[in-house]
Amino acid sequence: MTDSAPQAELPLPTSPEQLLQRLKDLGIEAVTHDHPPLLTVEDSKRLRGDLPGGHCKNLFLKDKKDRYWLVVTSEDRKVDIKALDARLGAARLSFASPERLWNVLGVRPGSVTPFALINDTERKVQVILDAAMLKESLLNYHPLVNTRTTAIKPADLVRFIEACGHRPATLNLDT
Repeated sequence: MTDSAPQAELPLPTSPEQLLQRLKDLGIEAVTHDHPPLLTVEDSKRLRGDLPGGHCKNLFLKDKKDRYWLVVTSEDRKVDIKALDARLGAARLSFASPERLWNVLGVRPGSVTPFALINDTERKVQVILDAAMLKESLLNYHPLVNTRTTAIKPADLVRFIEACGHRPATLNLDT
């Protein structure tokens, strides 16, 4: 697919139902809630209600050498991309375009999630997990669409990522 393809008209490469079945097949317990579309952290805080667990944000980044990172952290964490750039050995990190997001992870803006690694069969993405986030009892992410939220235990998140063929790095984003 080219970068100019109208992604809004294309079906997701993996449906939320297929993702949830994959979690079940891996023996991973997950609880999913339906809600209105949540495009931003602010939307999430306003509309999610009392969903238990840590609420997260996901930054899909690229560098000038077209290398990709998915940084998964707590929703309120401030991430200094310039400082992160040096820590990762990246060459000028920036947010990847919606077209790259679609082509690499098979999701649309507002639905970035570590669950999208199920679509990264070429293993182009390096996964960075915030160490502090992993201390939560449950973590909440969109299951490929922003009209649902799925809660999962941190150890099960890591297991899912590894089952997708990725080796996540845990990084202390406090420093």
